[in-house]
Amino acid sequence: MPAYPSVIKSKLPKTGTTIFTIMSALAQEHGAINLSQGFPDFLCDDKLIGLVEQYMRKGMNQYAPMPGILPLREAIAEKAMRLYAAAYNPDTEITVTAGGTEAIYAAITAVVDEGDEVIIFEPAYDCYAPSVTLNGGIPIYVELEPPGYSIDWNDVKKLINQRTRMIIINTPHNPSGMVMTAQDMKQLQKITQNTDIIILSDEVYEHIIFDGAEHQSVMRYPKLAERSFVVFSFGKTYHNTGWKMGYCLAPVELMREFRKAHQFIVFSANTPMQHAYADIMKDPSHYLRLSEFYQEKRDYFLKLISGSRFKATPASGSYFQMLDYKNISKEKDTDFAVKLTKEIGVASIPTSVFYHHGMDHQMLRFCFAKGKETLEQAAEKLLKV
Repeated sequence: MPAYPSVIKSKLPKTGTTIFTIMSALAQEHGAINLSQGFPDFLCDDKLIGLVEQYMRKGMNQYAPMPGILPLREAIAEKAMRLYAAAYNPDTEITVTAGGTEAIYAAITAVVDEGDEVIIFEPAYDCYAPSVTLNGGIPIYVELEPPGYSIDWNDVKKLINQRTRMIIINTPHNPSGMVMTAQDMKQLQKITQNTDIIILSDEVYEHIIFDGAEHQSVMRYPKLAERSFVVFSFGKTYHNTGWKMGYCLAPVELMREFRKAHQFIVFSANTPMQHAYADIMKDPSHYLRLSEFYQEKRDYFLKLISGSRFKATPASGSYFQMLDYKNISKEKDTDFAVKLTKEIGVASIPTSVFYHHGMDHQMLRFCFAKGKETLEQAAEKLLKV
């Protein structure tokens, strides 16, 4: 095959295979328990699977409307009103997407132009910065530090200028498990007022929040909602991340631009699954009990490893728990994560990969969205470290 080094110029020269793929492959190679990639190892609701099959057999197997089927968009609008007292028009302000990541990419593509600056809080989910870069934007980073990963809004304010196009927030936060507060939202509202800054709010873990806290969606704050794309994930809520289904809400002017991008990225999302979700959303208990379900798993995992040399600050949300290993090793987190996988048999994610400059706080991220037996087996191994 001929090589074309002088022709092909990478748009993402510093980007390789995602750490999630690398660590999952390493776990499989060494027979390790995979607490790295963020997906449950238990089945989703059998009723939901039955509904998908039912709609497939009914012939709902062709393209859905570009923004998603209307019954699902109506169900999403009802949920937004019920939970957040936020009114969204199903016809013009809600779009069903091929997962949360596609929604994030479509939102960035819709509004970020060459030279626009986008503020990103690190550690950050790894799709944000590449999506900005691919659209000619410039990522501007705000570093959050363990164990609290709280935001210093004075630091954010100093970064805002005429080129600031977007601020990306994520609550509950991946990878840290931090949850933004009402005060955070008020500060965000204050620094964006009288500007043209757009908010991209990644809220895919909206229902996984602990210790009696309340999810502070931007939709609760009208002055934020009017400038926000808000992204959600069915996969995180219904335990089926592999179905790659999500949605985005935004005011009509923003959603009009979002759909222009969305239609040429995927056009539409999976049809029978949309019908199934529309049906199952009629029963809110599926998501209203999710916090309790995952808090039990968080608490159980922390109890199991309480005798280990790892140090933990309990996650406030998401299904990830950060563990500090400074008492165990001074190795780089990437090296220690590989060692833990190969020699101990538990795969995690080194959190330096969530910082653009590889900041190493000697922290590893573990996914506790696993069955009881999986958590017990993993903890047994971690206690030996």
